[in-house]
Amino acid sequence: MTKRKGNRGWRWLALWWHHFSLFCSTIDAQNRYSIPEELKQGSVVGSLARDLGLGLSDIFDRKMRLASDAGEQFFSVDVGKGELIVKDRIDREALCGQSASCVLPLQIVVENPLQSHRIEVEIIDINDNSPSFPTQEINLKIPESVVVGKRFPLESAEDSDVGSNSLKSYSLSKNDYFSLKFKQTKNGQAVPELMLEKPLDREKNAVHQLLLSALDGGNPARSGTCKIIITVLDINDNFPVFSENEYKISLKENCTKGTFVIKLTAIDADDGLNGEVTYLFGSRTPQSVLSTFEINDESGEMLLKGPLDYETSKSYHIDISAKDKGTPEMEGHCRVQVDVEDINDNAPEIVLTSKPSPVREDAPRGTVVALISARDGDSGDNGKVVLHLSKRFPFTLKPSFSNNYELLTNGPLDREKISQFDIELKAFDSGFPQLSSSTIIAVSVTDVNDNPPVFTQSFYNVYLKENGIPGSILYSVSASDLDSGENAKISYSILDSKVQDVSVSSYVYINSDNGSIYSMHSFDYEKLKVFQIQVQAKDQGSPSLSSNATVHVFILDQNDNTPAVIYPSSAALGSLSHQRMPRSAKAGHLVTKVTAVDADSGHNAWISYRLAEATDASLFTVNQYTGEVRTKRAVYEQDDSSQRLLIEIKDDGQPVQSATATVSILLEDGLHEPILDLRHKMSEPSKKTGRITLYLILSLASVSVLSLVTFLILAVKCIRGSRSSGSCCMRRSDCDDYKNPNRNLQIQLNTDGPIKYVEVLGGDMMSQSQSFRSCMSPMSEYSDFTLIKPSSTTDFKEVISVLDASLPDSTWTFESQQVSSKNCIITLVE
Repeated sequence: MTKRKGNRGWRWLALWWHHFSLFCSTIDAQNRYSIPEELKQGSVVGSLARDLGLGLSDIFDRKMRLASDAGEQFFSVDVGKGELIVKDRIDREALCGQSASCVLPLQIVVENPLQSHRIEVEIIDINDNSPSFPTQEINLKIPESVVVGKRFPLESAEDSDVGSNSLKSYSLSKNDYFSLKFKQTKNGQAVPELMLEKPLDREKNAVHQLLLSALDGGNPARSGTCKIIITVLDINDNFPVFSENEYKISLKENCTKGTFVIKLTAIDADDGLNGEVTYLFGSRTPQSVLSTFEINDESGEMLLKGPLDYETSKSYHIDISAKDKGTPEMEGHCRVQVDVEDINDNAPEIVLTSKPSPVREDAPRGTVVALISARDGDSGDNGKVVLHLSKRFPFTLKPSFSNNYELLTNGPLDREKISQFDIELKAFDSGFPQLSSSTIIAVSVTDVNDNPPVFTQSFYNVYLKENGIPGSILYSVSASDLDSGENAKISYSILDSKVQDVSVSSYVYINSDNGSIYSMHSFDYEKLKVFQIQVQAKDQGSPSLSSNATVHVFILDQNDNTPAVIYPSSAALGSLSHQRMPRSAKAGHLVTKVTAVDADSGHNAWISYRLAEATDASLFTVNQYTGEVRTKRAVYEQDDSSQRLLIEIKDDGQPVQSATATVSILLEDGLHEPILDLRHKMSEPSKKTGRITLYLILSLASVSVLSLVTFLILAVKCIRGSRSSGSCCMRRSDCDDYKNPNRNLQIQLNTDGPIKYVEVLGGDMMSQSQSFRSCMSPMSEYSDFTLIKPSSTTDFKEVISVLDASLPDSTWTFESQQVSSKNCIITLVE
């Protein structure tokens, strides 16, 4: 009994599969094997590799396995040979009971890609069970007054085998008083009965012993026996008689304890105690009936004693006896068949045949993610299950066979938006009231390298002071990647480009891990003012993705150059410069001019001149801006004829850089004589002195011509611009500032022509809060300039309009690009 109870679920599964196969014509078994029961372990059922069209390597690589519980209990897959083999003893009677067909459905699952195959294994019955009676001995008490032809029911034998191996016939041992007869029940079962053939005589034979045999149809046939002991009793000549030999009723399985089942009535024609009847269950009633039903021995009412479960037992066959109280005791019999009606008391169950596999975010539609099955312990409509999946998920359910489904992708996946889907599956049956269940299936999405790194900015502006320490950090760029794992690991590199015909990698290098950019050496503003770096961020995905960003590096000028004296040339070379002046010179007489330049830019290049020492400070003065040395007064007779001047030249940077020039002035009467003497002396120079003088004259002439041409061009453009948008004044060595009440543009030129700096003042030139000075210097062959605006009160557009008005000639145009709130790049194009 214990073994059969443990296999009750498999018996139900096989019966369900049998009925499902009969009524669902759309389900066609692809592969079916037939084996006899009781095969020994290791026996081959069939070749899965051949029948499923798979190679032996595919079976191992794709991890072929059994998914159903029946398959795992009774069968296994020999991966080496691709065969389905018997794993455990198979008892058909335990699995399928008396069902004519016993088929075990198996589900074979292979992966990569995920697929499932349905096979069926039919278990063929063998004659391994003998017919058996419920008891080995039957005791009957029969009054001697019983008339010939009276029948006495006997217990039927049972045979667990089916078909030709099942119970076929009965036989009775030879005797003179009884013969064996059969009665057909409503369900077609033949019940053996003992019929009296000759009147009994207790005085002759008080006890009769017979042997009842049952035979099956197997080859060889098996049999079972039961001993019948008949005791002949004295007369109580009427038996209790039921109105029917068999009663049939139906009860719903949700009936509660105490529910009325049926009232049985038996009538005994005798009087007194011989006619009083008591009711009881048959002597061989199984415990399952005794625990479920009870009967009132006096009234004959049968009540429900325990719970009913359609899934455990669909019907009960109960033998009832009615006995009188006479002597001898007379007994009548009937059978009650109670059919249990199914109600929808089992919620559907969702079973994961194969756990969900992680799915790539670029997986195409229709990719199999998991295998799912549904089942319900109820029958009929109560056992029909439908699975539902919410449409908000990019997945769908595809029925495969029976109540099995495949979970497929049904839309695009994006791990960066949703990395895991918690898919809720709901199962509904078709019963009333409808029952349902749900489960959550977690499907993780694996990353694909579909996102390039993204910089925090498309370009970066870096301002770096010149003369920095080599190896110092310039800037740190940063990029992020929405992918994960290796696809999100970023390495930084600098794309090869040229800066002044030199690879940019000679100037800077970058930390590939954190994006920090370092200088390779110190920068010199006078040689390099601005350059660009193309930084690339690349992930480690396959294939890798990358993006670029531009880093503009602006070198900021430092006051690291002292003014250099270029005239007088002797002072520039460090020696004393000799000049002659007539004593007849009056106040304002131009004695000489000291000219110096500074390699720095902006304020650092603004030069001022100051008379530091003089033989007679009251006689000479030096113009602060031009370096012109002039007399402050007329020369007196008592003035020393030899005057020595020490002129200090300073720039406007911080810290201040300075240089000095010494000029010796000789006061002479009648300047023509010294001049003649000088010319006479110059007519006899050495060859070396003459060559140096010639070079100096040519250099001064070239510089003067270039400065004059530049000055004329700017003067013409300034005059033309003043006609339409205001006037401007170009300040050079000997030009006075022109003050416009609206706007003033001051342009200082280098001695070689290009613009040194441009100063644009607001409406009130005396108000420093309304002015800014723009330092400009050539950057390319097109004369690019960097415009630095320290004041936020003036817009770059105003500066551009002033510059455009100052150069109205159609052959020159300004092009500007603002790179920050304080900087823009201006290009002067011819």
